[in-house]
Amino acid sequence: MKEFRLPDVGEGLTEAEIVRWHVKVGDPVKINQTIVEIETAKAVVELPCPFEGVVAALMADEGETVDVGRPIISVDDGAGPGAPVAERSAALADDMVPVPPAETRQPVLVGYGVKPGAAKRRPRKPAPSGISPTGGFPAGAATGSRSPEAVPSEAVSSGAREGDAGPAAPPTSVAVLAKPPVRKLARDLGIDLAALTGTGPHGSITRDDVQAAVGAATSGPHSAAVTRETSRPRPAEDEERIPIRGVRKATAQAMVASAFTAPHVTEFLQVDMTETMEAVRRLRGLPDFAEVKVSPLLLVAKAVLVAARRHPMINSVWDEARQEIVVKHRVNLGIAAATPRGLLVPNVKDAHLLSLPGLAGALGALAETARAGRTQPADMAGGTITITNVGVFGVDAGTPILNPGESAILAFGQVRDMPWVVDGQVVPRKVCTLAVSFDHRVVDGEIGSLFLRDVGAMLEDPLRMLAWA
Repeated sequence: MKEFRLPDVGEGLTEAEIVRWHVKVGDPVKINQTIVEIETAKAVVELPCPFEGVVAALMADEGETVDVGRPIISVDDGAGPGAPVAERSAALADDMVPVPPAETRQPVLVGYGVKPGAAKRRPRKPAPSGISPTGGFPAGAATGSRSPEAVPSEAVSSGAREGDAGPAAPPTSVAVLAKPPVRKLARDLGIDLAALTGTGPHGSITRDDVQAAVGAATSGPHSAAVTRETSRPRPAEDEERIPIRGVRKATAQAMVASAFTAPHVTEFLQVDMTETMEAVRRLRGLPDFAEVKVSPLLLVAKAVLVAARRHPMINSVWDEARQEIVVKHRVNLGIAAATPRGLLVPNVKDAHLLSLPGLAGALGALAETARAGRTQPADMAGGTITITNVGVFGVDAGTPILNPGESAILAFGQVRDMPWVVDGQVVPRKVCTLAVSFDHRVVDGEIGSLFLRDVGAMLEDPLRMLAWA
């Protein structure tokens, strides 16, 4: 039997959430076959199986947060004797708890892994004296083979509690075996677990059992208990609580650290985008851009790249530990993306070396990957300057917070018709507002202003991009 421990898929990560299993107990698996999707503080990552054999046990549930180094799956490679896989898997799935990592560090996909942890087997508690092994517990429950969390307190009658005089009374209710996520699902759907027959190990109730009960309740008569439970009026929820984890947790921590570490300064500039919008229209008709998406963001990105070359300090970072300013000679252009998982800022590596069609293709691929939730940690590492396109939400401007490790971020507002003075005449023009926030330790007011002015000048007259590039 071989166990696969959760690896560190990004330098320094300590935990990850199990998003979706691609295999189940009893499935054959091959080396490098994708077995599970996990969500770290940076991205959703698919993990390949390092073993070949048959899945004996899944040691973590979907939605569970697991520490790096903890076993998450057990695979029978067929090399050793023992009971059939189905029997062994039931016992393992029911009784497996985290064990200490090996003395040497765990091999990982990226980085050095984690040091041996202090995880150890849970202390066992004997089953309450008033519980009969026939009341739904597996054989051996009376000797403490199950973890304490599997024994609901409601299952113990008052007469069976420790210290009560007299013979033990029979239990006042039937103990129901179900894991916490299954209990929550049943509670949300209005299903009475006591009325269900479990098909899991030792008669435990699974997600499939709950969902089958929902289907039966809606398509035909079910047990009286389920009918009463589903027909009972439920109070309206006046609030919702969302766990802070994964990308949202990492983003919150990064934004707080950035806001209270780097002294932010934000400057604004209104820009006549009429010529840029015309350039976008003409680019869409060129053969070189037939396979890529051309939007105003493309020319904004190109203007930022050209302006960063003209003002290198905008593409720098403050190194507090060494008391140095590090000027980056390569531009990894970050594009802030709102996704169902939260705010992501993947970046285009060496964006300053790309042609305009190449930059358009890179931006399109970046956005598509982010929307699909497939952005990898490496795609978000090493950014040097960022653009956030708030205009797609119908917003004119904002004061963006710096992406940690960078010294400037440009907010691109919506492009809309506004009255504008041209040659002494008020005429309708396509206008947007640009806002640049910068780290005042690295970028002083002059450099920040010159950078913003140059970006605006190139958007007012796109031919300047050719002249200054």
